[in-house]
Amino acid sequence: MRGLFWLVAVFAAAVALAVVGRLSEAVVVLVVPPWRVEVSLLLSVAALAAAFTALYLALGLVRHTLALPAQVRAYRGRRRREQAQLALAAALQAYYEGRYARAEKEAVLAWEAGAAPGPAALIAARAAHQLRQRERRDLWLERAGNVGESMQAAMLLTRAELALDEGDFTGARDALRSLHGAGPRNIAAARMLLRAERGAQNWAEVLRLASMLGKRAAIDPAIAEEYRVQAQTELLARAAGDRAPLAARWRSIPAADRLHPRVAAAAAAHATALGEAALAREIIENSLNADWSDALVAQFAELPPLEPPELEREARARLERAERWLPAHAEDPRLLLALGRLCKQAGLWGKSRDYLEASLSFEKSRAVHLALARLAERDGRPGDAQKHHRLGAELP
Repeated sequence: MRGLFWLVAVFAAAVALAVVGRLSEAVVVLVVPPWRVEVSLLLSVAALAAAFTALYLALGLVRHTLALPAQVRAYRGRRRREQAQLALAAALQAYYEGRYARAEKEAVLAWEAGAAPGPAALIAARAAHQLRQRERRDLWLERAGNVGESMQAAMLLTRAELALDEGDFTGARDALRSLHGAGPRNIAAARMLLRAERGAQNWAEVLRLASMLGKRAAIDPAIAEEYRVQAQTELLARAAGDRAPLAARWRSIPAADRLHPRVAAAAAAHATALGEAALAREIIENSLNADWSDALVAQFAELPPLEPPELEREARARLERAERWLPAHAEDPRLLLALGRLCKQAGLWGKSRDYLEASLSFEKSRAVHLALARLAERDGRPGDAQKHHRLGAELP
């Protein structure tokens, strides 16, 4: 459209000049002593226009010629950047396709061309890591870190991720802590730090990070709970050498976590080992009242009896509390075994045998056979005692 406009304008100018030339007889006189030249006005205007056009074109040609080296340099720079971008894209594609040698080669080309040197170095580092070339990996990580401050976070996160992949939890933790100190603000960094602290068995930090990420919905609630429970049980184990540290550790656990079956089971086991049988029973009973657990009931059944003279009275009190669970769990063999043992401790021999036989009707158990054999021995029934000993021994 623009070309058509100029074509029409040129034709219009030509027509206008022709008309003016036909209507005007004016001349232009040029006097250059001793010569005198008369030229028509139309020819003079045409000559001036032609001279101006020629001068304009000549100046443009000179300017273009002088600018040619810069244009060549700019073209080469654009070409080099385009090739570098293509190499970077090829490196990414090869890396995600699992062609790590190709990915590193293309990343090297992108690095040498100077296009996004930081990302190119990180891709090369990841590819070298997959190829198990640790020296080249560390070299590329160093180069990425030397690009500038803007690449520090990406380099440290990459270093931590690669360290976690190799099981170097201390190295990963150091990289992440140098990123934001002890408390990373980046969710991805916090998740990686949680893995590193868990691998390093720093359970206090695992507990803190799992709670924080769980509140932010940054990890699955089930995973957050699993990490919290594992951290609580490990911290209880570290405090299990003496009564005072164990009691202090137990008091520091939030009320909701105390009721978790695994936490309660660990605390009860440590309390039992320290001779705190009453505390162990209290812990298990509170947990079972909140959340039923077959494993916890089995542990409850295996708790050692108290020493006389408190044995029978305490056993009857615990029996009354345990029987409250019976309506909802009447067919639970572990609960029936626990009730049978409590009846035995309370001196209720017949009731103990009834509970044990009921437990045996739902599940064959060596522990139940052994308890029935001891009851039979007490009652003077050696035949029944031998039968239960034999049946219990035959069980896997």
